[in-house]
Amino acid sequence: MSVENELSEAAERVREMMARIADAADVEAEIVVHEDGDGVSAEFDGDDLGVLIGHHGQTIDAIQHLAYRIAFQGSPARKGVVVDAAGYRERRAEALRGEADRAADTAVREGRPVELESMSALERKVVHEYLRDRHDVETYSEGQEPARRLVVAPLVP
Repeated sequence: MSVENELSEAAERVREMMARIADAADVEAEIVVHEDGDGVSAEFDGDDLGVLIGHHGQTIDAIQHLAYRIAFQGSPARKGVVVDAAGYRERRAEALRGEADRAADTAVREGRPVELESMSALERKVVHEYLRDRHDVETYSEGQEPARRLVVAPLVP
């Protein structure tokens, strides 16, 4: 079996799982699935998808985790799986980048570490990567899940 067939099977498993979740949640949503060499991306598209997103994306993160586990079950291929709902991930990433900018500016201005709200590993990764190219701050995580927090600290010149 070729990798391309495995990806196609993986994408179909993701589509089927998402359809079952939308049905079980009694949500009207179109499911759009794309695949490329990096993996599978899928999105719930529709109105009133808040139940599928959850507080700070906890539900959509859980759906994405399940989709990853189901997509490549029994397959040697391990590609990425991204699940979104009505563009939530980009809106949240934009909000996180804004928080990161404010925290970095405060850390540099006040010369002290600034702790952000607790967030998921996926959200922390967005902030770490966003601030990586700044040469005046560093980022690190503290605490235990689910209350793990990202800290933005000024770099001493």
